[in-house]
Amino acid sequence: MGDFDAIVVGAGQAGVPLARDLAAAGWKTALVERAHIGGTCYNEGCTPTKTMAASARIAYLAARAADYGVVTEAAHTDLAAVRLRKNKIVEEWRSGAQRRLEATPGLELIWGHARLVGPTEVAVQLDKGSERRIGSPRIFINTGARPSVPPLPGLESTPFLDSTTIMDLAAVPKHLLILGGGYVAVEFAQMFRRFGSRVTMVQRSSMLLSREDPDVAEAVAAILREDGIDVLLQTKVAGVRAAEGGGLVLEVASGQTRHTISGSHLLVATGRVPNTEALDLGAAGVSVDAHGFIKVNERLETDVPGIYALGDVKGGPAFTHISYDDYRVIRANLLRDGKASTAGRLVPYTIFMDPQLGRVGMTEEQAREKGRDIQVFKLPMDTVARALEVDETRGFIKVVADAASGRVLGCAVLGIEGGELMAILQMAMIGEVTAATMRDIVFAHPTLAEALNTLFSAA
Repeated sequence: MGDFDAIVVGAGQAGVPLARDLAAAGWKTALVERAHIGGTCYNEGCTPTKTMAASARIAYLAARAADYGVVTEAAHTDLAAVRLRKNKIVEEWRSGAQRRLEATPGLELIWGHARLVGPTEVAVQLDKGSERRIGSPRIFINTGARPSVPPLPGLESTPFLDSTTIMDLAAVPKHLLILGGGYVAVEFAQMFRRFGSRVTMVQRSSMLLSREDPDVAEAVAAILREDGIDVLLQTKVAGVRAAEGGGLVLEVASGQTRHTISGSHLLVATGRVPNTEALDLGAAGVSVDAHGFIKVNERLETDVPGIYALGDVKGGPAFTHISYDDYRVIRANLLRDGKASTAGRLVPYTIFMDPQLGRVGMTEEQAREKGRDIQVFKLPMDTVARALEVDETRGFIKVVADAASGRVLGCAVLGIEGGELMAILQMAMIGEVTAATMRDIVFAHPTLAEALNTLFSAA
């Protein structure tokens, strides 16, 4: 049994920098990983999906070339080449991170499957088949999450795709059916429509993106429909079956009407579940919630002293930047004598559809539910000079501000580079910059940022 000052289970976006920092601080550290370095972000999430989305945007712009006075031959997507480019970039990120870990003094990278056998002991089933026991007074769990599989009749006997396997297709699906209406579903729907697929989204609730304000969700649905995507809302799936001659058939119900939808491929994008069931957390006394996510406090401590959970495995917002901030909380508290916590942190995110949807802070609905006295500022992108110049005018900017102070409470930016504009407003929230101040800032012309002058003109 090897003794360490720290054991990090999972080489995700929190585990990797944490392991390196602990080792650099003189802690003898073990990092246990069963598959690949970088977690979801490098391998199945941010890096590959945004790489493929960039290819989809090129296809979109090629199709619109005539709108800009540029004459091109008809373009088509070589999905195998898109996949090759994606895999190359993923491998560069992953291998680079692995080399840095292997070169870190005081850090041992152990390949295998980890399970807890006590509050200070981990058993690692090594890739070669043997088991190794390691111990430490501090264990950090960063094992992430994976796509969930809903209990849909017929699904177990019907080939389907998830957010990982869909990126390994070598040819463009003829007709892609998508179950779900969240961030993952929206991004892949638009991506594969631009690659050339017919796309049908099936969402059981009354709107896409259920955490957004209705006007934002409706605008997103309108953009997808404008792009040629069939968006079916308030539609429940009763079952799925393989079709004769290939493909599949969905049995759906909308109100009292039942019908079928045939497609060539099915993407299931109905959420994610934590990678906790194989950790044997109960052997160490670590508690999980009803969905299997590890329970932690604001300092990311579990109910077992010395055991922490970071990233998606603990539930909450499943974003890479939140996982990375979890690492910063741990680093501050263990290595810098800090008092960091997750309490009150802003959670920004960007949906990389086109145009992007950048969001941070309260929605209008949330602010009203809390009884806040608010002022709502809204500006359509087709009034923004820069958006008009590049012919990217879909969407709008929406900001919720405190009526008395003018401080920003939250925003949704659905528009070209919406994530970047959102970041400006996020900084305004942190710095308590008021709507009136942003109304009068001299921004460079013609930039998207100067839209804030117009947006806040009524402040």
